[in-house]
Amino acid sequence: MTLNRRKMLTGTALLATLSQKSKKSEAAELDIPSWTREPGAPILKKAYGAPSSFEKDVVRRTWTKMRGGQGSTLTPLASLRGIITPGGLHFERHHAGVPDIDPAQHSLVVHGLVSQPMRFSLDDLHRLPSVSRICFIECSGNTGTEWTKATRADVQSTHGLLSCSEWTGVPLSYILGETGMEADARWVLAEGADGAAMSRSIPLKKALDDVIVAYAQNGEALRPEQGYPLRLICPGYEGNMNIKWLRRLKLGQYPFYTREETSKYTDLMPDGKARQFSFTMGVKSVIVRPSGGMKLTSPGLQEINGLAWSGHGKITKVYVSTDGGKTWIAARLDGLILDKCLTRFTLPWVWNGQKAILQSKAYDEAGNFQETRQILHARYGDNLYYHNNGIQSWLVSETGDITNVFI
Repeated sequence: MTLNRRKMLTGTALLATLSQKSKKSEAAELDIPSWTREPGAPILKKAYGAPSSFEKDVVRRTWTKMRGGQGSTLTPLASLRGIITPGGLHFERHHAGVPDIDPAQHSLVVHGLVSQPMRFSLDDLHRLPSVSRICFIECSGNTGTEWTKATRADVQSTHGLLSCSEWTGVPLSYILGETGMEADARWVLAEGADGAAMSRSIPLKKALDDVIVAYAQNGEALRPEQGYPLRLICPGYEGNMNIKWLRRLKLGQYPFYTREETSKYTDLMPDGKARQFSFTMGVKSVIVRPSGGMKLTSPGLQEINGLAWSGHGKITKVYVSTDGGKTWIAARLDGLILDKCLTRFTLPWVWNGQKAILQSKAYDEAGNFQETRQILHARYGDNLYYHNNGIQSWLVSETGDITNVFI
């Protein structure tokens, strides 16, 4: 049910009625609680801050456990507020575990089609001009399990390979300016220092645009699982392009066709051919509250909250449907609206206690918009796993229980 002024007032009145207390209960609430009667824990016991013990369930969830240190963890999107993902909740994707790197022994080598090969220590990079940028990182396999049917129960499981942080480091364009580039250089090979030597080919045009060699995340040094002491940030590109534990950059005339970009991270088309180098993440959105696994306890006013993002630029608008796509209403974009960054959207909604299907669809400044999963499936066939940016649906039953549904 969409919200007009009368329904808004009705919903507000309902909330006011529910919040009314008897004088006896009000007096009990005004009693001084135990934690106000005594000093709290001393500062020295918390050399590094931690969440409240009452937030112990707001954690990353392991999605895949594979041999050789491979695996992923998922960000609890429904429990977060704003657009910044805390460092300890940022999703992970590892191909050979997390290396324990001594920053004093680590360096970044730039070689290949350059005028002057160079080696940069971490101290060298700290002394170079720096930038900070807020942008999302999304694994290209995010929502891949939902390609042909609804399989995962909640938004952490369906969309949790997505996070957003402030990244600080040196523009790659500055580093390449120091080394110089030969005229026929067109691609950059980025390689990590992990056991898989994870590597990807990056177009030089992208490298000179907005790529960062980052050493900090959300104001502190990168965490080991996020690439300490150095990682690449390629805003808007699929997650695996943001090489962690970065150790070398090699310039070349052609793509390097590494193992990860040939055997993995290609899109299998209906004719059996594989589409390669589909770097940019498409425009996408998802409602995070209310969403799968939650329960609406009573009819009345509910605020719909969600996230939208696009690797092509800024989000310009988001529409929300509560009837499975039959009708749509414009949501409000909240807070910062940045390039290649998560954008919050909200919409007040009065649930009437009947069945509802919640959906959202986003538009970006490049003119792209989010399509249904059926349309994408008809276009790309059954075998595509990566880059699923179809519309997500949440079914609200008459009892208030919310489940993932494919429509």
